[in-house]
Amino acid sequence: MAGRIGRPRSVLRMRTLAGQVFLLQVAIVVLLVAAAIAALVLQSRTDSEREARHRSVAVAQAFANAPGTAAALTGPDPSAVLQPRAEAARKGSQVDFLVAMNRQGIRYTHPLPDRIGKKFVGDIGPALAGRVTTEKVNGTIGPLVQAVVPVVGHDGKVVGLVSAGITITKVSGVVNDQFPLLFGAAAGVLLLTTGGTALVSRRLRRQTHGLGPAEMTRMYEHHDAVLHAVREGVIIVRGDGRLVLANDEARRLLDLPPDVEGRQIAAIGLDPATAVLLESGRVVTDEVHPVGERLLAVNQRSTERAGGPPGSVTTLRDTTELRALTGRADLARGRLKLLYDAGTEIGTTLDVVRTCEELARFGAERFSDLVTVDLAVSVLHGEEPETNGPAVEMRRTAVGGEVPEGSLYPVGEPMRFDPGTVLGTRLPAGEPVLEADLAGFSGWQRQDPERARQIVAHGIHSMIAVPLRARGVVLGVVLFWRSHTPEPFDEEDRSLAEELVARAAVSIDNARRFTREHTMAVTLQRSLLPRALPDQNAVEAAFRYLPAHAGLGGLGGVGGDWFDIIPLPGTRVALVVGDVVGHGLHAAATMGRLRTAVHNFANLDVPPDELLWHLDELVTRIDQDEGAEGAGNDAKAGVTGATCLYAIYDPVTGDCTMARAGHVQPLVLRPDGSAEFVEVPGGPPLGLGGMPFDTCRVRLPEGSRLVLYTDGLVEDRSRAIDDGMAVLGRTLGGRPERTPEETCEAALDALLPDRPTDDIALLVARTRRLPAGRIADWDVPTDPSAVAQVRAAAVRKLIEWGLADEAFTTELILSELVTNAIRYAAGPIRVRLVHDRSLICEVADHSSTSPHLRHAASTDEGGRGLFLIAQLAERWGTRYTGDGKVIWTEQALPEPGRTPPPAPDDTGP
Repeated sequence: MAGRIGRPRSVLRMRTLAGQVFLLQVAIVVLLVAAAIAALVLQSRTDSEREARHRSVAVAQAFANAPGTAAALTGPDPSAVLQPRAEAARKGSQVDFLVAMNRQGIRYTHPLPDRIGKKFVGDIGPALAGRVTTEKVNGTIGPLVQAVVPVVGHDGKVVGLVSAGITITKVSGVVNDQFPLLFGAAAGVLLLTTGGTALVSRRLRRQTHGLGPAEMTRMYEHHDAVLHAVREGVIIVRGDGRLVLANDEARRLLDLPPDVEGRQIAAIGLDPATAVLLESGRVVTDEVHPVGERLLAVNQRSTERAGGPPGSVTTLRDTTELRALTGRADLARGRLKLLYDAGTEIGTTLDVVRTCEELARFGAERFSDLVTVDLAVSVLHGEEPETNGPAVEMRRTAVGGEVPEGSLYPVGEPMRFDPGTVLGTRLPAGEPVLEADLAGFSGWQRQDPERARQIVAHGIHSMIAVPLRARGVVLGVVLFWRSHTPEPFDEEDRSLAEELVARAAVSIDNARRFTREHTMAVTLQRSLLPRALPDQNAVEAAFRYLPAHAGLGGLGGVGGDWFDIIPLPGTRVALVVGDVVGHGLHAAATMGRLRTAVHNFANLDVPPDELLWHLDELVTRIDQDEGAEGAGNDAKAGVTGATCLYAIYDPVTGDCTMARAGHVQPLVLRPDGSAEFVEVPGGPPLGLGGMPFDTCRVRLPEGSRLVLYTDGLVEDRSRAIDDGMAVLGRTLGGRPERTPEETCEAALDALLPDRPTDDIALLVARTRRLPAGRIADWDVPTDPSAVAQVRAAAVRKLIEWGLADEAFTTELILSELVTNAIRYAAGPIRVRLVHDRSLICEVADHSSTSPHLRHAASTDEGGRGLFLIAQLAERWGTRYTGDGKVIWTEQALPEPGRTPPPAPDDTGP
């Protein structure tokens, strides 16, 4: 081999296979490149001519059909009009010429002005007949394609021609740019071919059998030395079952005799199982076989697969020393599997008690026979233990396994560990306790001697106590007991129990913290929602609020849905339903802000569309403020996207005015049993800004039921919102006798899913009408003398209603309001009295100016009227209408059996 190294050997010599392969590959690549270039040239010519025809026709037709072309051709000076246009079009379209001509072929335009007025060179006959023609010519600027198209006048006749031409070289330049890329690719292929051929030649030299005797001898000596030096037995068996080769390690492992080569496998004294395996020649991988006192790992492969002679090669490896290690590895693997399964089966919910039950059940089934879990009482309420001492009050929370009656404390039993026992001293310090033999009564029994005897009497013989620790705080204690398993707990079991409890403690602590946050959020949310419906006579209402299922959508059970009923002046009532995006404390707090804002805007007595506009502005400002304050990692979810439906019902007229901001349509159930969704104009969700809100006014007969709800009622993961609304209409329709409470129940029975993923707010209001006998109104002329007439009419109506005690106060209020209307407002003026839960006085005029309460000076002659009204009335205010305003007052009526308070002495200015 040394001699061969000294001789130069060309990789690409023609007598070698590698050289011949190389020449063949080079020839093929050259032919492919030449064919590609020829095809590209031919294709370039064809494509260039086709592109030239298309472009020339398109430019000529565009210019011929351009506005004004036909008129210019029939005008007095076509060249003056068309020459600038043609040149601009020619440059923009990148053609070589654009010529306009008359029917005789005389040019009106040309890139060279000296050729204007000369005859066009080309075939114009088809164009004069109204057809488009193209031709390839050799012009002064080289081979080109020109198109001639007719210009048709208003009467449909050809009034002129337009020709556009472009040289073929201009459109074929792109193809010429591809030749360098093609030649570069060909050169790259040649380089790759050369490198690949060199690798093939080297591999052929490595696998050749043309070595000399010295080289073969040296190679055999090396192989033989390696074969007998390795610590792995090697056996080669021929196809006829004779042993061909066995190295020294194989002879040692199998105790083979010295003259084993050439003998049949069955005749060399192997045990039957090993002999059958070697004779079979079957493929095995790391198959363990006992041979004597040894444990051998056997690998066997056929020698025919690589083109060799029939037979098999077998390797043997002594694994006797690994037997003990394998047992310990299996034990460790089992414990890792136990801990992994515990991570998937314990803590599946954010419920403290449920997590403890999962720990007890898993421990009893997979680790011990019985498990008890004791938690500090404060942990069950979501708080941390106040102290880690033995005085911490605990409660048995979960028990796993079949507990013998009278042995262990039951669930719910209060627990306090005796500080004089080992459990009472070590567990509060966070240290586990192992009692391998409970029958020895080493001191653990002092906690409860009688129960300790019962525990031992029922066969419970071993115990491990591990504190539940999380973030350095002891949350409780887990006790593992063995009764049916005969082996007592040992130190390895104690270590495993600590790992198991440590993982469970994290889940229990997470559940505890969730319980605390959830309780806080629910408390906040409940405080922000209406606790009871206000007293009013306009509607009979019922409501339902159902939170989302815990664990779904943030905190679960805490969301941003809300509803409200707000009494308004004039016996009217506002019905509100809204939905804030998201769940959790932020959504609940945002809901409270929006609900408060709706109350404030409702007190201004603005119409629904204006109220939603103010609410939209407020949400936009909230988002801007929170975006500025929470920029970065602490940014909170915005309020944009909240929805709201606001309706005002007037029991005097029966009219209901509604507006909505991205909310679902309300449902009206009429007294005849029909059900229909009101087509309230849909406005955008709150916070988007810039879009107006429209109102819808419907007249509801007395006894109609208005159903307002959030999308959580009609939409979930398995049901589209349209399908849910259809189910709601079918469910509630046709039953006019249902009360609002029954209507709520029917809707929830039909639509409530088992595990709701969104909050549900439902408000059902059955309308009432104020009897006509409880309403009185008068038109008042703009004459000061009419004030007395109105007072007298009002007193008569009050006496008729049995409210004579309120006559004096009402006279004073009406005198002031009507006098102010006559003096400062524009007519006509109208007065209305409404007898409801309170006595309502309303004075309407056509002025938009609102009076303001002020304190008059002692020298002022007037200015005390509104101050007097504010003292006499329970409430007063101004409501703007489409054609003016209404000033109203409410006087509280005494309850039956109560003596009304005396009238004030101050009767006016």
